[in-house]
Amino acid sequence: MTATASIEIPKDILRATRMTPAELRVELAITLFQGNKLSFGKAREMADMDVWTFQQLLGSRGISPHYDVSDYEEDLNTISEME
Repeated sequence: MTATASIEIPKDILRATRMTPAELRVELAITLFQGNKLSFGKAREMADMDVWTFQQLLGSRGISPHYDVSDYEEDLNTISEME
């Protein structure tokens, strides 16, 4: 079972960013990935992007994929859960 959490962002803050909620979610995923709070797979999942698109986005921002064995194993587990 997948649990979700909601974050309330005041409309004026959202307007100030000039971003949609989906764009804001992508930015949060990138920030959490950069801070080593999320693996590549989980950040990509949060951003709702396929592997290639998320990798291209990171590359366009000069963000290297810190991808190690534990990330790989986590991604394998995620894939298994999806089946």
